Amino acid sequence: MQHVTLNNGVEMPILGFGVYQIPPEDTEQAVSEALAAGYRLLDTAAAYGNEEAVGRAIRAGGIPRQDLFVTTKLWVQDAPAQQNTRRAFETSLAALGLDHVDLYLMHQPYGDVYGQWRALEDLNREGLATAIGVANFYPDRLVDLILNNEITPAVNQVETHPFFQRTADQALMRERGVQIQSWGGFAEGRNNLFTNPLLRGIGEKHGRSVAQVVLRWLVQRGVVAIPKSVRAERMAENIDVFDFELTDDQMAAVATLDTGSSLFFDHRDPAVVDRLAKSRLEG
Repeated sequence: MQHVTLNNGVEMPILGFGVYQIPPEDTEQAVSEALAAGYRLLDTAAAYGNEEAVGRAIRAGGIPRQDLFVTTKLWVQDAPAQQNTRRAFETSLAALGLDHVDLYLMHQPYGDVYGQWRALEDLNREGLATAIGVANFYPDRLVDLILNNEITPAVNQVETHPFFQRTADQALMRERGVQIQSWGGFAEGRNNLFTNPLLRGIGEKHGRSVAQVVLRWLVQRGVVAIPKSVRAERMAENIDVFDFELTDDQMAAVATLDTGSSLFFDHRDPAVVDRLAKSRLEG
């Protein structure tokens, strides 16, 4: 497994296992099979509702804690966010059954962002969150957060896939010392990703699946990826991407698929902000 080094010196696997949209009743088995397949980075969130199942799988797996990299995420908090954030973190930590997490992310760029971030800084200083970061921050919000706080986010987890490649955003993150991480690396199959002729053609040249081509493309760009699956054979396939390499021409060919736009939703859209705010207030 390859690793990236975060801005605080912590090493993070470049490929992990995500549990978004896996029902809680299926999560423990899925995570157990992922650990057996060799995954050591696990990515969950309070909003996913499956932290407890992830924690059970970790305990059952018997893998030394220092060999695991566990990420969870904070949902949107209102003021007083510093107090609310600590309470939310403690709830997640108890659900996971851990004494710390390796990465704690602010899940959305909404609510009392600065209060939330200062609470994350406190958790980091106390060793409860080894690294802290954000998710879904566009460059303007990310730079503003960096300029007005002491600790620079270690990670920004954003929608990144062949149809929305975030190349300029990644360059800015690199300049600022922030590691880009992909969610939705397979675009959830949209735009017929798994039957895309260009990706299939590249896969045929290497004897690999489209999924493996996409993950290899992300790895070669230095993007941390967290593919999800509930099938053990697919988990094994997804992690098997470290013994081949795309050529420069193939990387350039994949670059032509970029549309420059989200396939899901734009976090700068007022309607999206309104919807997520309501999910906070009603949740």
